[in-house]
Amino acid sequence: MAIILLAGLFALLVNGLRPGRLPWVGDWTPEAQLTLETGENLMISLQEAEAFFYAEAALFIDARSPELYAEGHIAGGHNLPWDQFDARVDEVMKDVGREDLIITYCDGESCNLSKELALALMDQGYTNVRVLVNGWTLWQENSLPVATGPEP
Repeated sequence: MAIILLAGLFALLVNGLRPGRLPWVGDWTPEAQLTLETGENLMISLQEAEAFFYAEAALFIDARSPELYAEGHIAGGHNLPWDQFDARVDEVMKDVGREDLIITYCDGESCNLSKELALALMDQGYTNVRVLVNGWTLWQENSLPVATGPEP
């Protein structure tokens, strides 16, 4: 028990002395995680995403693996797995304008693939990128249009 107590005290001391120390309390909500240093929030609600979908005013990009994408995805959405970003970004984004609305999604509230994909797209110069948190699950639960099969 003494070793555990000493290890904990040592960890607190090291954290307190290091530059850029870890905060004691953090806001780990999806809203907070998707807020940039500029104050811009990348999160989009399901209702907003649905409206853009039916208006055909957004490109939906699935950040999950090709296998999961093939099992089911938002109808008309494209697949750009985060781990294949460098190899596939030019192919997937070839007809997309820099100001076009892009909505990235993956599955699960803790899935960060869509956030990482959104940030990478912004680094490529795309200026209107949003993240639909837990997108695939929400889309299915609300009986919105889905498709199956691999990326065409």
